[in-house]
Amino acid sequence: MKPHVLAIDQGTSSTKALLLDAAGDIVSRAQAPLRQFHPGPGLVEQDAAALLDSVHAAVAVCMKDTDPHSVAGVALSTQRESVVLWESATGRAVAPVVSWQDRRGAERAAHLIKAGMGPEIRRRTGLPLDPMFSALKMADLLDRHDPSRARSRVGELRLGTVDAYLLHMLTGELVTEVGNASRTQLLSLATADWDDELLELFGVPRAALSRIVASTGEFATVRGLEPLADGTPVLAVMGDSHAALFAHAGWRPGIVKVTYGTGSSVMTVADSPAPQDGVCSTIAWSTGRPTCAHEANIHSAGRTLTWLADLLGAEPDDLIRLAADADAEEITLVPAFGGIGAPWFDPEAVPVLAGFTLGTGRAQLARAALESVAFQVGDVLSILPGLQQVVADGGLSRSDTLMQLQADLGDFTVARTRDHELSAAGCAHLAGVELGLWTQADLEKRADSGLQVFRPGWDEVRRSGAVARWHRHLAAARTLR
Repeated sequence: MKPHVLAIDQGTSSTKALLLDAAGDIVSRAQAPLRQFHPGPGLVEQDAAALLDSVHAAVAVCMKDTDPHSVAGVALSTQRESVVLWESATGRAVAPVVSWQDRRGAERAAHLIKAGMGPEIRRRTGLPLDPMFSALKMADLLDRHDPSRARSRVGELRLGTVDAYLLHMLTGELVTEVGNASRTQLLSLATADWDDELLELFGVPRAALSRIVASTGEFATVRGLEPLADGTPVLAVMGDSHAALFAHAGWRPGIVKVTYGTGSSVMTVADSPAPQDGVCSTIAWSTGRPTCAHEANIHSAGRTLTWLADLLGAEPDDLIRLAADADAEEITLVPAFGGIGAPWFDPEAVPVLAGFTLGTGRAQLARAALESVAFQVGDVLSILPGLQQVVADGGLSRSDTLMQLQADLGDFTVARTRDHELSAAGCAHLAGVELGLWTQADLEKRADSGLQVFRPGWDEVRRSGAVARWHRHLAAARTLR
């Protein structure tokens, strides 16, 4: 029987499952939605039990017509900086999942920056002090649920990113993948292990964290993930953006991957974890030796469209269609919901909507929202050295309008992959390499086939005028308080 790889992508808004055959082709897919909750300003949470249920639901539908014994192994990609606090004995989450979008750590971050800790933390971790990263969320969760650290110091309470939680729930093993761990701001890039001084600084006991392993494990086998057979091995685990870069065969220098999701991740491999202004350094994956990457995180991309859709009582896809035939005119939307991300890293920035009139309608607002995504990505791409090819994926990349806007505003070509949801596929590709189903050369050919290319069409006057307008209103967003 030809082997299959089951890939699970646990994301912010849903969990997806893909079944790939021995040729790397998708033979089945399924998706289970997942809700977010906003209990207060800047707070974004999810239900841990519902998150786990969404994994089971997606797998059950994806596998309903497949012999479970034909699955050679499981690949897992996950949202990254979100944090779960659970009991190690029972697996019960003692608090909601704190989303990567959550800003509850802003005050603590400001205190550490004022104390002069920012540069040293960035030197060790590759990450700026920002509430998006896990350490600040972990500190807050422990302050609320284990203020003395009595339970976490002896491992009764466990803290981890989503991969660590799911691996414990699905295999019983307490491990976390190194690329996900590198997003916590508790891992030293120099050692690829937890940093004792950072653990002390953030008040997170080492005993509460899982053991760090490579992206290819070794991991334990799954149990209770019906209809999958108990004993099926977990072959690969990656952060979702890291997996998307792998799916683009992004180990090749000069390839810059842009994932257009709830937020946007702009990522490219790097020779070393040395810091670069405006972007983070991280571990993309490890198959024995860590592969480093530079990444820029944009907080609000697709989330800007869903916010506007909720506000207008519309569907995001309807707004994208309206934007295709509209002109934003002089309208500019700066979606600094809880600050602005890379390359500015300004948690104090506020949202700005400028240039609208009594004649402004849905179509113009939709166009401005879509343009805000392209402007933010363009700011990052303009500072990345050695850029040779921009490759796009993620749900929002399905918009031809956005892809053309990105090419026009950035004055470079954008190549869109034929499969817009690459996180699950990328992790499955790594698992397939481990199984010997294909080679990296095979994956390079696959990544380069079927790309749709969008070329810039604006002249310099139009492009520079639009970018200058964006930067003018971005400056206002960073000045207003």
